[in-house]
Amino acid sequence: MKLLIMGATGLVGGHVLTLALADPRIAAVTAPVRRPLPAHPKLSALIVDYENLPADAPFWSVDAVICALGTTIRKAGSRDAFRRIDHDHPLAVARLTHERGAEIFALNSALGADAGSRVFYSRVKGELERDLATVGFRSLTLVRPGLIGGERGESRPMERVASVVLGCLGPVLPRAWRINPAPRIASALLEAAVAARPGVRVVTSGELV
Repeated sequence: MKLLIMGATGLVGGHVLTLALADPRIAAVTAPVRRPLPAHPKLSALIVDYENLPADAPFWSVDAVICALGTTIRKAGSRDAFRRIDHDHPLAVARLTHERGAEIFALNSALGADAGSRVFYSRVKGELERDLATVGFRSLTLVRPGLIGGERGESRPMERVASVVLGCLGPVLPRAWRINPAPRIASALLEAAVAARPGVRVVTSGELV
């Protein structure tokens, strides 16, 4: 299988990349990134500008796509910038790869994703899920983690506080509200891409504990 990973330099995407490179079922990995990645015989890490994606590039020809691209409104700088990163860029890659023959897409979405939500973050996540469903993938998996556990390369103080609190309360919380370890999310995304179950499937946060 030829796999394209979006967000390969992030927390979840980094784990997906590590798993994919070690998996004999994956023959080659393409990772459009904004900063270099360590070399690997199976990896083509391509520096791209997501604001100006090359529509005719040959690297869109893959079997499956895993999208772990995402940010926060604070880091993005505005709601418009957040929407471009968390909605427009993944949808653009979905369309480009599908046009080149990709039939499988697995998305790292979020708990509460809902196109009709009054919460901006959840609404954008839900709008992406909705729009991906119209692209035409034979297999579309929507993984919806809650709070993601793991060490990030960037500072997210509110997430750190929430992680400590939820970590203490974990044993008494419903499964859906417990911390979801990044490796578990990455494994769910990769297995969804390889299994390629027909139709649209949702993986809930309770399945990622």
